[in-house]
Amino acid sequence: MDADRIVVLKEFVQDVMQQFSIPGVGLSLIDGGKVVFEEGLGVKTLGKPDPVDADTLFLAASNTKAMTTLLLAELVDEHKLRWDEPVNEAYPNFRLGDADTTRQVLVMHLICACTGLPRQDFEWLFNFARASPASSLASLGTMQPTSRFGEIFQYSNLMAAAAGYVGASVISPNQEFGAAYDEIMRSKVLEPLGMTHTTFDFPTALSGNFASPHDNDVDGKTMPARMDMNYSVVPIRPAGGMWTSARDLSKYLQMELALGRLPDGRQLVSKENLLERRKGQVQTGEDTTYGMGLVVSSQYGIPVVSHGGSLFGYKSDMIFLPDHGVGAVILTNSDTGRYLTGLFRRRLLEVLFDGKPEAIEQAKAANAQRLANIAKNREQLMVPADPAEVHKLATGYSSPALGAFRVRVEGGATIFDFGKWHSSVASRKNDDGTTSFISIDPTVDGFNFVVGEGDGKRALIIRDAQHEYAFVESVP
Repeated sequence: MDADRIVVLKEFVQDVMQQFSIPGVGLSLIDGGKVVFEEGLGVKTLGKPDPVDADTLFLAASNTKAMTTLLLAELVDEHKLRWDEPVNEAYPNFRLGDADTTRQVLVMHLICACTGLPRQDFEWLFNFARASPASSLASLGTMQPTSRFGEIFQYSNLMAAAAGYVGASVISPNQEFGAAYDEIMRSKVLEPLGMTHTTFDFPTALSGNFASPHDNDVDGKTMPARMDMNYSVVPIRPAGGMWTSARDLSKYLQMELALGRLPDGRQLVSKENLLERRKGQVQTGEDTTYGMGLVVSSQYGIPVVSHGGSLFGYKSDMIFLPDHGVGAVILTNSDTGRYLTGLFRRRLLEVLFDGKPEAIEQAKAANAQRLANIAKNREQLMVPADPAEVHKLATGYSSPALGAFRVRVEGGATIFDFGKWHSSVASRKNDDGTTSFISIDPTVDGFNFVVGEGDGKRALIIRDAQHEYAFVESVP
């Protein structure tokens, strides 16, 4: 990672930022276990001059999971937990919707994505206004596995949150889960690593040097976006609620590359328990496994450990090559940042190992496809929503699983208002003859509500990969 290679990587990031209209990036590069580049690129908020720097906070989303399992590793070192300990022994109130699965879940399985429990993200995304860490843990008791234990990769944010809260309860059994987790992470993880700017507290993050979220509007133009939906991660923050910077997250990667050792020579966590987190728990691809909050793969024959993060208006990646002492952090403040994180990983390996330079052309192809998809989808949408279809809607809807919302018309726009978050909607005639109302506000776009019927009443149906939820008309 000499000066020339650093320039090549920085220029690649800047080029992709321009192509995909990504306002800001926090970027760091590590070589030989040392930080060799650490800067901010672009701006914190589109249309404003404030630049991103190495200390600018971004919502790191699921990159939090590796930090949570680092905490568990420390607790195992201290003999306060065992990797092979049944979770309902460590925390007797732990329950899943299936008793047999509950009995099989060990501490090592809480962030393994291997229990058979599906994502069911809608259930925490839509309910966050009335959720708490305790209610999030309790909701696992209503969820049924959809595959056999250890059979396939199924990512569950609620299970990952349980890992942090179970660990916190071992230390502070009488304290509220969220407060206990925040304190134990501060004292056992963040402070020893020197991650002085990193926080789980939204007001603290938003009162200082932070990057605002961005997304495309319905016509594909990048816009500043609201923060409201990101508050959904607060009740499940061990799975994704960490605000951090390129400088701070680099300190974590340096510790991983040093096998648990801190710069002053102290051992934060034993090598044995640090590496336990990198053992594959379930296969996710031909050369890729998922460990405990870490993806372990062989890319072009090179061992790579990584994890990504995705929340509303924030996309990020952290990656390290354990055999080479190399690592990188890339934090973005745009939903289009998801293109950069994947492309950057390819470009990093190309530059390091003098590989065939394919990432540049891949970026151009991906952006062309993205723009084509935006244009095609826009052709199918009616904005504002078709007044005739809006007239058929009830004024309010509710779902036992996902809560309630009201329908209102404001300034010609039809709005689905869930209280803590809302979005304008477009209408679309589907190929099967049904009508959809689709959320279109930046960062909360893409929720597809299909007009239907339930119990003889007007209904709007929303689906994820494995579940269907009906919002039935109700008094708002």
